[in-house]
Amino acid sequence: MAGPGALWERIEPLLPAVERRSRYPGRRRIDDRRVLCGILSVLYTHPVAAPAAGARLRIGDDLLAAAAGLERGRVWERLHELLLGELWAAGMLDFSKAAIDSSHVRAMKGGPATGRSPVDRGKAGSKHHVIVEAHGIPLAVTLTGGNRNDVTQLIPLIQAVPPIRSRSGRPLRRPRRVYADRGYDHDVYRDKVRQLEITPVIARRGAEHGSCLGVHCLVVEGAVALLHWFRRLRIRWEIRDDIHQAFITLGCAIICWHRKTSVSP
Repeated sequence: MAGPGALWERIEPLLPAVERRSRYPGRRRIDDRRVLCGILSVLYTHPVAAPAAGARLRIGDDLLAAAAGLERGRVWERLHELLLGELWAAGMLDFSKAAIDSSHVRAMKGGPATGRSPVDRGKAGSKHHVIVEAHGIPLAVTLTGGNRNDVTQLIPLIQAVPPIRSRSGRPLRRPRRVYADRGYDHDVYRDKVRQLEITPVIARRGAEHGSCLGVHCLVVEGAVALLHWFRRLRIRWEIRDDIHQAFITLGCAIICWHRKTSVSP
């Protein structure tokens, strides 16, 4: 199994170059690898939300800002795309079908992309909308308010799947079929999916509750569970939605990394 150093080798080339000013250099920059370790620590163990002394709190705020800044520079997104490409090159991606689902998380401080949750007594919440390929590897995640109807994210999720490139062959972009439960049951959206040359397989209202078309959709439920294994993603603590999206995208990349290294020699 590859160690954390191998992951850093993939991230380092994606980092933006930073020019240090000679006249007013400001405070000394923290080493990029140490910043990455701090961001991963927040993602895994969620230490910043706990009460802390002023110094620790400032460090925590800097880490959150760094995570968001790297997301704006598409570092986490490009890392995710890179690892998806490596999985495809290893024969570990299956685009014969994809599955879509969502999960609600409480938003403790409100902010953009939140809403009154219909499943949590009207408290502020957000939704993670996830699309996975046939094996449950996350291809894209979008963030909306907790009151947003799932079906409205059907097309945005499909369009959010990046072009997955390998060393040879055409990029992967669209699955052949998309499976979803009855929360996505709407003929207008079925037609929109067909316009993308994808076959929609969506449960009709009145189908058995929670069936989600059986085994076809169990993989996306497993992917949601893996995302929420990261403690920072179980509850949304960030007011800024770009910071929360940064952690979601990084979480997807880490899941891809673990999937690849778990079968590597």
